[in-house]
Amino acid sequence: MINILNSLPELFLLIFILITFLFSFLDKVSDWKGNIIFLRDHFDGTFIRRIVPICLFLIIFLELLSFVFAGIGIYELLTSNNSVYGVLSCVFSLITLFLFLIGQRIAKDFDGAMKIVIYIIPTVFCLYLLLQ
Repeated sequence: MINILNSLPELFLLIFILITFLFSFLDKVSDWKGNIIFLRDHFDGTFIRRIVPICLFLIIFLELLSFVFAGIGIYELLTSNNSVYGVLSCVFSLITLFLFLIGQRIAKDFDGAMKIVIYIIPTVFCLYLLLQ
């Protein structure tokens, strides 16, 4: 029980990552065509418009890794106080978020880029805690 209490911040941050990327993944998979249309419009006038399906597939794959590793990381913290999968979840989450940030900057959606930072901060903090 003491180990669980000592790991509460990491557990709650991994739950945050799991929820964030699970629902983002489900949205993209369930509405592939709608996301393609939206993203092509969003990246109109940029080189990314031509490769939107490839980019979307990559993002979906990274989101899948992020939430699966978060789930395993939660289980791992609760059962063995180990953090390998939690760290992997943070790393894949940050890669995904940085790709989102780059995309928003390319699309010149500066408000959207600013909102991505809201997700980057707790993810970096989670990584920091897990590596302590």
